[in-house]
Amino acid sequence: MNIMTEIKSRPEYGISIADLNESQIDAIRKIPSHDQANTPVLQERRPASIFLEDDRFQLEQKKIFRKEPVVIAPSSALPDHSSVAAFDGYGVPVLLTRDKHGEVRAFLNACTHKGATLHEGCKSRKTGTISCPYHAWTFSLDGTLRGVPRPESYDNFNKSTRPLTQLPCKEAGGMIWAILDPKAEGDFSSLNEQITRDFDSLGLGKMFSYGYRRFELKANWKLVMEPFLEGYHVQRLHATSIGPQGMDMFADVVGVQERFGRHMRQTSGRGHFKPEMLEDTSLNIRKIVTHAYNIFPNVVIVTSPYYISVMVIMPRSASESSVDYYMLTDSPPDNPKAEELYEKSFTIIQDVFGNEDFKASETCQTGLSSGAIPDVIYCGMEAAIPMFYEGIENALGITA
Repeated sequence: MNIMTEIKSRPEYGISIADLNESQIDAIRKIPSHDQANTPVLQERRPASIFLEDDRFQLEQKKIFRKEPVVIAPSSALPDHSSVAAFDGYGVPVLLTRDKHGEVRAFLNACTHKGATLHEGCKSRKTGTISCPYHAWTFSLDGTLRGVPRPESYDNFNKSTRPLTQLPCKEAGGMIWAILDPKAEGDFSSLNEQITRDFDSLGLGKMFSYGYRRFELKANWKLVMEPFLEGYHVQRLHATSIGPQGMDMFADVVGVQERFGRHMRQTSGRGHFKPEMLEDTSLNIRKIVTHAYNIFPNVVIVTSPYYISVMVIMPRSASESSVDYYMLTDSPPDNPKAEELYEKSFTIIQDVFGNEDFKASETCQTGLSSGAIPDVIYCGMEAAIPMFYEGIENALGITA
């Protein structure tokens, strides 16, 4: 059966391969049987100083995190029209609004009276206006100042001169992006059309935020990104969870790695993948194939059979990071079976990421801080990591 034919039988969870776009399908078709996969040979190094020095951290802040578009949250974190939510993970107070027409805007979360915080917490709230809790200055969701108490006490004051400070913002591919400098031009050309097309094919913009958790880590943000750029660690670090002594979800092979601008897509067969499995077009493709996206500079998106993980990894200092983890499901759980499945999945994934991947990043930070080694070496099983650093170095205007 041709995979592009109309699907008559839909998977209970997830999507069919025919829902994907041509590029995604082409990558899947390139996945070899695990017993025929070749292991690349590579020797790449990066100095330990890129994870330790404050000067490097400040340079990344200036030239990447305050200049480039960054993901604030998935669209599902602000699902309703006429709603607001606040985010502070980048060290910049951001207020997102979605107006009655569905348009998303980003502002600095500061009242233009005295700078007081307008809204607290990343949990979205339905509202038609934003009212400052300090003196009740009230703003529309488009940022205009609608009213102030006791206006007769102001001399020669024009409300139109005090709108909320707006940030360049764009919603694309089920993600809400912003540039954290209010004076920056709204240049979102680095988002890459193929990446947003992929996310639309995966249905990210239509998914439901089932679970959310903030992780605070004592590790450089790049060390937190690294485990999600390679499969070298999976059968070792995750041996008893998702590895060979546990759920045995992943083989010890390198997937199909592709770069789109500075973003990367890794496509891998799950478990005991065989190409002939693809001919069953009624099968949830996420059961047999994992897509792992590394969105420049700091977002990881990984597909799983019953949900999709979104991680926004935000630098706090040279040795500290925050991670906003979202578990997205195709729809809200509408029966006990779905609720049990999602609850169990959310518990497992927090344990795998939190107590294994994130913990490993923290121990690496401790070891590198001790001066034990001058540099980090990467092998062919970790080939995507140097690709990731090439994008960073290009943005910083430096050479490795």
